[in-house]
Amino acid sequence: MVTGERMIVREAARYWWVFLISGVLWLLIAWLVLRLNSTSIATVGVLLGVVFLLAGINEVGVATLTPGGWKVWHYILAVIFFLGALYGFIRPVNTFFALASVLGLVLFLYGAFDIVQAIFSRPVNPYWWLSLITGILLVLLAFWVSGSDRVYNLGQRAFLILFWVGFLALFRGFSQIVMAFTVRHAGHEAATALDDTSPG
Repeated sequence: MVTGERMIVREAARYWWVFLISGVLWLLIAWLVLRLNSTSIATVGVLLGVVFLLAGINEVGVATLTPGGWKVWHYILAVIFFLGALYGFIRPVNTFFALASVLGLVLFLYGAFDIVQAIFSRPVNPYWWLSLITGILLVLLAFWVSGSDRVYNLGQRAFLILFWVGFLALFRGFSQIVMAFTVRHAGHEAATALDDTSPG
């Protein structure tokens, strides 16, 4: 790593606590959602809007620290999440039915993205396996949800969506906390390397 890259890593590592706070908030959301026993379709739709909003903010934060082409993908995901959040706040009932009809596909695509990103980030990310496990679990959940597509009971469908939101928030929280300490560790290494190469 050249000196300029080390300086960028050191400066970016000053904000490691943002990922820590984000992770704790995701875990809090997971706890609240998994305790929620809501049969209100509008409530679930608004809740999805909140989760999409937080996911969009999260993707923007990750994009600022991601090199190369992955940065673009994170920004694209952020835009999609922001649009989903806006729709969830404006039309919560429609959001519920839209997500209920394509939940299996959404889970599969999200899980596949995590798996691919984990494999490609393996050389530079010591915690790549966490994203891999998350992706595999999301894909398995996608198959489970798709297998239950014959169930049209709205109460059961609301439970499936809440379960997905809670599951996603739980693993997002753990991955954000791990990322916080990974960024912090990289910053310490970069600062040590800069001190070693500095004259005098």
